Amino acid sequence: MLNISHENLDKKVDISGYSASKMVFGKKHYKYLNRFLAIFAIILILILFLPWTQTISGSGYVTTLTPDQRPQTIQSPIPGRVEKWYVREGDFVKKGDTILFISEVKNEYFDPNLVARTGEQVEAKERSVTSYTNKVSALGNQIDAIYRERGLKLDQAENKRIQAVLKIKSDSIDFEASKTNLSIAERQYERTLQLQQEGLKAITDTEEKRLKLQETQAKIISQENKLLSSKNELINAKIELNRILAEYADKVSKAQSDRSTAESNQYDSQAAVSKLQNDYSNYSIRNSMYYIKAPQAGYINSAIIGGLGESFKEGQELLSITPSKYDLAVETYVRPIDLPLMHIGEKVRIMFDGWPSIVFSGWPNNSFGTYGAKVVAIERFISPNGKFRILLAPDPTEERWPDLISLGSGARTLALLEDVPIWYELWRQLNGFPPNYYTPASASNTEKNATK
Repeated sequence: MLNISHENLDKKVDISGYSASKMVFGKKHYKYLNRFLAIFAIILILILFLPWTQTISGSGYVTTLTPDQRPQTIQSPIPGRVEKWYVREGDFVKKGDTILFISEVKNEYFDPNLVARTGEQVEAKERSVTSYTNKVSALGNQIDAIYRERGLKLDQAENKRIQAVLKIKSDSIDFEASKTNLSIAERQYERTLQLQQEGLKAITDTEEKRLKLQETQAKIISQENKLLSSKNELINAKIELNRILAEYADKVSKAQSDRSTAESNQYDSQAAVSKLQNDYSNYSIRNSMYYIKAPQAGYINSAIIGGLGESFKEGQELLSITPSKYDLAVETYVRPIDLPLMHIGEKVRIMFDGWPSIVFSGWPNNSFGTYGAKVVAIERFISPNGKFRILLAPDPTEERWPDLISLGSGARTLALLEDVPIWYELWRQLNGFPPNYYTPASASNTEKNATK
């Protein structure tokens, strides 16, 4: 009723005598209602002091714990053309089973006998290397023979030089003896001539001494010629030594040059052999790549390249496969503001899509349909969606995850933090504050050990 007028009718009119007022006022059940409201208010106040587990929510999907267990695509390292399929989508294959056969699309590999012919080229080049090796060995023996022959020739020439030196000594002695004889002959002739002039010697004696003097003079000239001839022989011996050295130096140089050329050809042939062996290995390995095989046991998901005769490039995806054995994990994402609250070994509750669950975020022990997990990896760089990636593994102390969960299915996560009163959590939510920062005991011990 609006109080438009200043006249208060409730003070002038007594309504207690009316039947309607008797039905409303003075009933006992209103006392019970007031009492119930008071008790409810007390219980509500008590509830505000109950413990509440702070959580960090996130969303992600089911994946595997290790990268080699995740679904993968199979590529061909070489370009080719699809020739034959050995599997169908959904088939189970073991590791090494043949999935697909391909053929070449590059003309340099069309020859079906390419590997065999490359092997023949390798053998021919290896024989060429052997021939050059034998030639190098023969030239080495030839050089050794030249050195030995040069030594003998030098010894022979040296002997001639020594003979020439000795002959010069002998001729010089004879020449000195001839000069002594000439001096004696001259004195004898002068004495005989003087005695003949004094009448003590006959003219015939003087003529004999003159003849002997002339013979001695002729002999000294002959000895001098012999001495000069011996010196010329010594010079010729020295020239012969130098000639032998030069001649055999030329022979050795030519043989060494031939050996170096043979060694160069040998090394070139060895390089060609290595290249051909490399080509042979590459061609052999390439032949084994015509059969695309399963890298691990699993199920064929889908064929990305279908049909027959379809060409593809190297590295192009051909089909996808899912491993048959894997360890489940959950990949979830948290906001950057919540990342400092996440630690390795942190307890997390998971709700899988398609799996019924009743969740009380503040009381995880009273939730139904959630499964335990723990943090095993925290990404240190932000993801393209603006959040940080967290990898969760099953908690061995909790209930086992359902076997019917498939890889790639969605999941929601609740990371369990500190226990705080409900009134504090309400106050935090109303003010938009983040959860309390804390460091669990396991994380602090790990940090201390790392510091030590």
